Amino acid sequence: MGEIVGAALLSHVPTIVLPEEIRREINNGHESTLHSGLHQLRRDVFDRLRPDVVVVFDSHWFSTVEFVVTSADRRHGLFTSEELPRGMSSVPYDMPGSRSLAERIGEIAQQTNDCWITPIDNEHLPVTYATVNLLPFLQSDEAWISLSVCQTAEARDFSLVGEVVARAVADSDLRVVLVASGALSHTFHTLRTVRQHEAADITHIYSEAARQADERVLDAFSRGDHAQVLAEMPQFAQVKPEGRFAHYLMMIGALGGANCVAPGVMYSQYENAIGTGQAHVWFEQPTAGWTKESS
Repeated sequence: MGEIVGAALLSHVPTIVLPEEIRREINNGHESTLHSGLHQLRRDVFDRLRPDVVVVFDSHWFSTVEFVVTSADRRHGLFTSEELPRGMSSVPYDMPGSRSLAERIGEIAQQTNDCWITPIDNEHLPVTYATVNLLPFLQSDEAWISLSVCQTAEARDFSLVGEVVARAVADSDLRVVLVASGALSHTFHTLRTVRQHEAADITHIYSEAARQADERVLDAFSRGDHAQVLAEMPQFAQVKPEGRFAHYLMMIGALGGANCVAPGVMYSQYENAIGTGQAHVWFEQPTAGWTKESS
């Protein structure tokens, strides 16, 4: 029987893959904890757990009439961001996949009412930096698969996708880490002011309301109170979390939803990225304390 051995909400901001001199230049001479924190996460967690597969809930990959999960045996090539080609240009990536897990996710979705997840193994399927930017820090010899955010889906759909992923993992013999790759609040400063707000200090978060909302979510994470986060999603939605917070909603759906009580450990400070709220949070043994019967 397979197992979800850990889960994380991780920031993928382009800053983390910029050269050190540029990272420090835009951050008043200081290193971003989003950069150093991923290295620490690798040492403390990934090197210890040695997962077989990492499943990325990718907040930059939007599908429309279904969710899509990558099922290719290998994804490799050069990545240039259409959004920020100056900072992410011809970046090499090479990820072995897990066809068996992806296809099992698709099979269970087919057997589940009102759930549509299609495995796609096309070698030309684009990849986004919500997946690619994590590789230099976390990748070893495990498989990586990515799952899209369906832009026509609702909160209940994201939760159901997570449940399907959990069932597919349980049907396997794999040790899996789930990664919700995306931000908290996600509103950028305007073009004419954005260069004034590149530093990590949270005084640059887009609004006081956004900062307070992010900090309330992070506090709930620290206490393992995922029920609070889920109950307050309508309020949190007002500060426009990235991708409607689908990356988190799918991850927590796989971990038991409101029944999950895994506390979060911060692997970064709460930081600004041109107005958006960013953090790395790790959840150890996230399925402890709940069962399918209690969910």
